[in-house]
Order: sequence, then C-alpha cells, then structure tokens
Amino acid sequence: MRYNKLYADAAGESHWTDIDVPLEQRSFAPPAQAIEISDPVPATQMLFLRLRAGWDEPAHPTPLAQKLICLRGQLRVTASDGAARVIGPGDVWHMEDTHGKGHHTAVMGDEDFLSVIVQHG
Repeated sequence: MRYNKLYADAAGESHWTDIDVPLEQRSFAPPAQAIEISDPVPATQMLFLRLRAGWDEPAHPTPLAQKLICLRGQLRVTASDGAARVIGPGDVWHMEDTHGKGHHTAVMGDEDFLSVIVQHG
C-alpha cells in the first residue's frame, strides 16, 4: 500500500513524496484467519469533509498533521514547488505542510468531493 505525503521543507516550500506502508500478516480478529495489516498509527479525532463542486481556494498550509481519505470526487492539489497530484476515490493524502507556503486545492469536475479526515497532531 502507498499514500501521498505533502510536507514543507525548512524554507517553507511544500513537496510531494510517496510513502510505502508495510503490511504484515498477523492475527487481528481471532478466530478469523491472519490478515495483512499495518502497524497502528495514533489518531486524536476523525472528521467528515465535503467540498462542493467548483471549490477552489487560495494556497494555504494545513492546520495540523492529518490524513485525508477520499470517498468520492476528485481534488487537484498543487504543492508550492508546482508539483500537482489528483486525489480520487481510495487515495490517502497525508498533509504535513503545517508551515510555509502550503498548497492549492481545487475540486475537479461537477461532483462534490467527500472524504474522511483523521487527525493526529
């Protein structure tokens, strides 16, 4: 498994990188068979988010470290270094650009963007 990570360097420039999530086969819900699962990641709260079709805001940093899991729709997210990624259904976006220039986000197409956000900071 893999997720998209957006982070800010010491100069405040945001960049994309890919993070591979190691999975290990182990017993998770006995007596069910062992499954491939990652190590747990601490979380403080979970939120649901909807961005309406046409949403397009100025660049901004994320308020705290969080992961967004896309349920429906698509976003185009552009780092301050100019690199862009499309976040769509099933994608996970780890936001860690809590300072600096941030990122620009716009909903693509005519469909609202629906997601779950898991905060851990």
